[in-house]
Amino acid sequence: MIRVLLADDEPLVRVGVRAVLATDPAVDVVAEAANGREAVDLALAHRPDVALLDVQMPVLDGLDAADEIHRLVPGTGVVILTTFSEDAYIARALGGGASGFLLKAGDPRDLLAGVHAVAEGAACLSPRIARRVIAELGGGRLIRATTARARVAALTTRERTVLTLVAKGLSNAEIARRLHLVEGTVKAYMTSLMDRLSVRNRVQAAVLAHEAGLVED
Repeated sequence: MIRVLLADDEPLVRVGVRAVLATDPAVDVVAEAANGREAVDLALAHRPDVALLDVQMPVLDGLDAADEIHRLVPGTGVVILTTFSEDAYIARALGGGASGFLLKAGDPRDLLAGVHAVAEGAACLSPRIARRVIAELGGGRLIRATTARARVAALTTRERTVLTLVAKGLSNAEIARRLHLVEGTVKAYMTSLMDRLSVRNRVQAAVLAHEAGLVED
């Protein structure tokens, strides 16, 4: 069972998200919060597998709450719920505690898939959001793409394959099955490629893969 904490200051949004999550018998919403501070407190109390956080919340916004949860409850994966008007927040969050980003107006199946992916230790970054994140980072896209390709070129062929699958949202277990490897070997590849690329988390790795053109948007 995947235990989920849901945080949004709009009651109707919480009701809608909870209704979507309730369609999956493998997901259980164990707590709800109306602001970021409450979300952090409930994460400490319930230790959920996944925390779904709205970006704009009172007292403490979703990104600051994500950072605190990542620091205080490292076993909880954090997914940021966002709208297109909040893309700048996504760019700011790339170096923080979020493991994924989902659109509030997206397909309900994407929400469920994202919750499962993050619960399994994968990043959740759809190509649609990746495009907008890269655009939000500002000018110099050609320079960034060239730099990203150069960084990726330093990886081994197997590491590039693993990075591509990470960018597609696969967990370590799914990558292991796809490549006929044991999960421990995939973890070793992940450690190596993240060190070579100087990225802090799977989301940063996924964005770099998109910038380098490893994934078709």
